[in-house]
Amino acid sequence: MKFIIQRDQLMESVQHVMKAISSRTTIPILTGMKLEATQEGVKLTGSDSDISIESFIPKEEDGIVYVEHIDPGSVVLQAKYFPDIVRKLPQKTVEIESDNHRNVTIRSGSAEFHLNGQDPEEYPQLPQLHTEDSFELPIDLLKNLIRQTVFAVSTSETRPILTGVNVRIEDGELHFIATDSHRLASRKIPMDTSSELPSVVIPGKSLTELNKILTDSEDTIEISVTENQVLFRTKHLYFLSRLLDGNYPETSRLIPEQSKTVVKIDTKELLQSVDRASLLAKENRNNVVRLITKEDNHIEINGNSPEVGNVTEEVVANAVDGEDLKISFSAKYMMDALKAVDYDQVKVEFTGAMRPFLIRPVDDEQILQLILPVRTY
Repeated sequence: MKFIIQRDQLMESVQHVMKAISSRTTIPILTGMKLEATQEGVKLTGSDSDISIESFIPKEEDGIVYVEHIDPGSVVLQAKYFPDIVRKLPQKTVEIESDNHRNVTIRSGSAEFHLNGQDPEEYPQLPQLHTEDSFELPIDLLKNLIRQTVFAVSTSETRPILTGVNVRIEDGELHFIATDSHRLASRKIPMDTSSELPSVVIPGKSLTELNKILTDSEDTIEISVTENQVLFRTKHLYFLSRLLDGNYPETSRLIPEQSKTVVKIDTKELLQSVDRASLLAKENRNNVVRLITKEDNHIEINGNSPEVGNVTEEVVANAVDGEDLKISFSAKYMMDALKAVDYDQVKVEFTGAMRPFLIRPVDDEQILQLILPVRTY
């Protein structure tokens, strides 16, 4: 195997693929990264058996040559050293060559590295998923769906199913839902597809890594689902993740039907005042702040920590309708939720001091955040 490749292109692909490589894997070959050169270009693969990522660098694209002098072949390189070597090479181009004994030479300018490669035949083959259950989305829309939900997955392994995001298509809508049982984030979008997608649960960790790799673009990404895996595929990227086993809890019954107090308010103002109130609430384990409705559309937000002091701030809402209310909640949950809502104005719907409350944009029913209050008395 031999080829000459642009270093920047190679570095970008290496960084993508590294997100799937773990030093703690039980299969020794998976601590390496597979390099495969064909006449079409160079493919890099990394896997930790939960996530697998393939990144392809075409020989040339849009008239720019990325890889030349290709002599096809493949080898597995130690992922512990290869990325750092590539990052620190002196020149814009890199020559990589391996002989019949899998001795790999990496040259750039006057620097020359020799690495011992491993047998590519031992590297597990990634399944090529082609299923009926597949659909396409614009990449930037998928990134939004992930960003608006994934933060609410559980970080505790006591209920593993809650560490994932529930994804399904029903009645012509694609739903993304995440909950850690103290809060819930949901986003749905209309899909012009006749296909139904049975409910699947994608690990939050996989979606977070995918979101880091994808660059904002108008291009589409194809999503295919099988019994136990989901595949995200773009022109040069192949991202495979296992699905979580088990049934996702029925979340629709958590969402209150009617509300007793509705506050319409500027998203940024509410976010910033909760942020300020939380500065003195840090002593409490979960950083609790209080919201109290006042007359003339005023609401008071306060944070209190007996040993430190307290903070009180009045914010003018656009409208406060319904019963008077005093409620306490986690500042972090509220801030996460408000950041996920991409609108200037939100309405917060309360059904009493000890009942879950909803946050959604004033004119968009497709984004929904739910938070359970905290008992503070």
